Amino acid sequence: MNRYLSNNYTLLNRPAKKDDTLRKTLIRIVSNPTYHFIIFGILMLLVSYLSINKVIKDIIPYSWHSSFAYTFAFSIASIGFCLLMGYSGLASLGTGGFIGIGCYAVHYVMSQAGLPLIVAILVAIAVAVVIGLFVGFISLRIESIYLVILTLGLSEVLRNIYRVVEDSIYFRNKLSFLGFQFKSSELSYIIIAVLVIVMIITNNLISSPTGRAMLAMKNSTAAAQAMGISLLKYRLFAFIMCTVYASVSGVMLMIFARSSMASNGTGFYALITSLNILAAVIIGGYKSIWGAVFGTFVMYGMNTSILQNIEFLSKNPELITILSGVLVIIVVMFFPGGLAQLLQELKYKIKKLIAKIREGIYGKDIG
Repeated sequence: MNRYLSNNYTLLNRPAKKDDTLRKTLIRIVSNPTYHFIIFGILMLLVSYLSINKVIKDIIPYSWHSSFAYTFAFSIASIGFCLLMGYSGLASLGTGGFIGIGCYAVHYVMSQAGLPLIVAILVAIAVAVVIGLFVGFISLRIESIYLVILTLGLSEVLRNIYRVVEDSIYFRNKLSFLGFQFKSSELSYIIIAVLVIVMIITNNLISSPTGRAMLAMKNSTAAAQAMGISLLKYRLFAFIMCTVYASVSGVMLMIFARSSMASNGTGFYALITSLNILAAVIIGGYKSIWGAVFGTFVMYGMNTSILQNIEFLSKNPELITILSGVLVIIVVMFFPGGLAQLLQELKYKIKKLIAKIREGIYGKDIG
């Protein structure tokens, strides 16, 4: 044995090959969610570019860039709702009113004052923080269904304030960002970039001690307090993040839609928006970033990008709403964790099947 080791000493001390370094780098990329979000953003930018420029219009229609823009803008609000409900155990139906903060920030900061996009985002965030603090303080005294009703009432109050102040708002400015001039159809690029940034920030947040404290607060407020977790701090933080994300979503929606009306019962600030965001999070999975994006696509993008091309559904558009409602019922009944839970279960079953196949071929592992 010693002779074997002495003869192969040089083999044992041989430096690692470049292939091993490349393999480790690839494993690091595959296992890091940040790279997943970046790759997703690059792919969506490519699809939007092909759609806008009609490169392969038979495969990627021109309407796709618009569907994706609305889906990804609403996805920002959905991710914020995931933080609130999935990680903090709090509920809200005020998303529509919070989205209006961003829309009006764009109208007054960019259209009226002529300031750049980044200023509109900062103003929207500042106002959202104030409202988030207000709702967060209230959540310390009111919980469960009563908190939902309160946020619903707050959303309607905000919508009526918008209607009284200025019912119809517009954004007709040409948008330049970081020295680039964007056409109206190319604004989807900015929305995709902002969504990727939000996904990365959220993933880092839920992996941090703050995310674990929020999750502990959701599981048991008494246990969280016993561990020294401040309910005041993290409830305020949860509502602030939810309102901030919704207001940023409103900014993105306004620069792309170019107009909005507060008195519109199906507009950005209406109750239906809050319900759709809630349904999107339930369908996709209330503790999954990818689930929130996919659920939002089901609620907002699938109709305009896929279903409307089916002749029967295009002639009977009410069936699309019925299908969405049935999907919510099925998910709640059989997959409370949303489609993210379904994918996890499928992944587990596939791994189990592969293990059985390997065991049948090579025999049972006795090590």
